[in-house]
Amino acid sequence: MTDRVAAVTAAFEAAYGRLPTGVWSAPGRVNLIGEHTDYNNGYVLPFAINRRTWAAVGMREDRTVRLRSTFADGETTASLDALSPDAMGGWSAYVLGVAWAMADAGIDLGEASGLDILIDSDVPVGAGLSSSAALECAAGVAFTELWTLDLDKIALARIGRVAENKAVGAPTGLLDQAASMLGEEDHAVFLDCDTEAAHPVPLHLKQEGLAILVMNSNVEHEHATGGYGDRFASCANGAKALGVATLREIGADDLTRAEGALDEETYRRVRHVVTENQRVLDTVDTLAAAGPRAIGDLMNASQASMRDDFEITVPEIDLACDAAVLAGAVGARMTGGGFGGSSIALVPAEKAQEIASAVQGALSDAGLREPTIFTVAPSQGARRDR
Repeated sequence: MTDRVAAVTAAFEAAYGRLPTGVWSAPGRVNLIGEHTDYNNGYVLPFAINRRTWAAVGMREDRTVRLRSTFADGETTASLDALSPDAMGGWSAYVLGVAWAMADAGIDLGEASGLDILIDSDVPVGAGLSSSAALECAAGVAFTELWTLDLDKIALARIGRVAENKAVGAPTGLLDQAASMLGEEDHAVFLDCDTEAAHPVPLHLKQEGLAILVMNSNVEHEHATGGYGDRFASCANGAKALGVATLREIGADDLTRAEGALDEETYRRVRHVVTENQRVLDTVDTLAAAGPRAIGDLMNASQASMRDDFEITVPEIDLACDAAVLAGAVGARMTGGGFGGSSIALVPAEKAQEIASAVQGALSDAGLREPTIFTVAPSQGARRDR
């Protein structure tokens, strides 16, 4: 066991007076490129990161689920026979919502035992690194094994998305859960959100002497409220006005028609999605043909599109990206849903600290909030740890 798994095991024993049946975990994620394309049935290219959420779980002899965590006081109790989105709230909704979504998908939980659950995590909350999907996926792999369910990784990702959409109320796509379930070391996950076909894409970061800096703006966001839902609605309205089911059906050749058919704001929202889909495809091709040092312009173009067309960045994000590139980053862009959260910079590993210092200095000089900056590595997806 790693030190963290041992600590989670000990915390479970302290909370419930017995050892857990097992410990499962799932990672947060960084999206290399492809923002707000997932719920438009487009393309995304995320990777799982080496920050995780752990679920220590013990089986019970009744139908009760008890939830505790290392980051919040108190205990949440629920019955498997009375799960509903209306009866869930707070962080526990991400866990109970997975069980509810399984039943909602037609999975028979009539013989499922109750569970005692202890959650721990080192994925920052509100940082755009998908702490919610890490929680959903850790719960999902634990429930699947303990209840002997026949669910593959994409099916579990789908269930996590339903939990987030319906139990939590955040209108997200499949990107976060797919990355958390399917991640591999030193690989990104290319996902076609229309067909749900996915495959690993080698990144060769170590081989090329590169690292990923996460620059957390410390401006917190919530997908269940605010601008994320507005962008979701704007994309749906744009698709309807253009006579298509989703913006996946719109290509660059259709943008002239779209500009004539849509109001100026909706057109810019549509243009971001269309061009971002193409940037994902171009990034996959460029990684294969020329390696990660060649994708900087695509990352920078994605950042500009999110800033100007989709309008989901904040000043802290924009300045961090600009400062990182000026200091020698290959490329930089916001990652996640926006309105705060984090940006990432692809940097030469030997210059990581120098670039981080330059970013911190630029934000300090501008009188903006101090960022939290750290490196992440593409890592393995959801798994059993004990």
